Amino acid sequence: MKISVNECANTLKEKDNILILTHANPDGDTLGCGYALCRALMKIGKICSVINADNIPKKYNYLFDDIVEIKFKPDYIVAVDVATVNLLGGLEEQYKVDMCIDHHSTNTEYADLLLLEDVPAACQIMYDVVLALGIEVDKKIADCLYTGLTTDTGCFRYDSTTAQTYRVAADLIEAGADNGRINRIMFETKTKTYARLERLAIESMRFYEHERVAVITVTQEMFQLTGSNAQETEGLAPLTRQIEGVEIGITIQEKPDGTCKASIRTFESVNAAELAKCFGGGGHVRAAGCTLLEAMETVQQKVLRARRLLVDKCREILE
Repeated sequence: MKISVNECANTLKEKDNILILTHANPDGDTLGCGYALCRALMKIGKICSVINADNIPKKYNYLFDDIVEIKFKPDYIVAVDVATVNLLGGLEEQYKVDMCIDHHSTNTEYADLLLLEDVPAACQIMYDVVLALGIEVDKKIADCLYTGLTTDTGCFRYDSTTAQTYRVAADLIEAGADNGRINRIMFETKTKTYARLERLAIESMRFYEHERVAVITVTQEMFQLTGSNAQETEGLAPLTRQIEGVEIGITIQEKPDGTCKASIRTFESVNAAELAKCFGGGGHVRAAGCTLLEAMETVQQKVLRARRLLVDKCREILE
């Protein structure tokens, strides 16, 4: 059942022992949402915690480094920025989601209660939820929410960014969000291992359909060669959008289990979510993703098949 911001806040006020789930391969929006909500709920005396199926990249440590983890048996489960249960990375096998707060149009309505709004970042919704809880946004909450806003809007460069997004960002900066530091961490700071991975990824870039489609391939071997890992691939997907003339950018990442994950970025002519939906995925109009489950005997066969499937679908869309 879909609910409003006020209904969401009122429900949370009635609950306790709340466990907040974030999506696998976490980004700034899901983590910013989760820890902003956790901090807000703790301010009104609730016992709560945030969990993720994967290791959280170190660059996000400032979101939670002062929070003391408490062990408890959860009575209420909230998922934030999670469009489908299979994005929980296995947590869906342990927990039934009672409430979901999300901004993806492809949300499958798997939770009993769904707060869904068409905004560029889930943290924009969470800002309203925090206010509806009657909580004053302090610096820590502001840092969490600003992180989600800036990461999901590409530092406010994407055309999904609205006037209201800027208003919320301004409110968060006034509340103490360290916008300069957060933007540097998110967009200007690279580890040496990521720099090596980025170089190999760019070298792997191939063009199709009269150079309107760009595809980057990242294999497990590339992780081994560079000392990098899947947590550092977040910055690769936007690279394909930077090439002049490219309308569809795809980053294919080989996963340890033998499947391939595809991150899709597009411009005005193509709906990324519709392309991802063809392969069981989803997302937004300009940014989406999917997983290709076909198991192949060799890495080369696997990657080539994933690339062929996606490029063939791109050809249909661009014709």
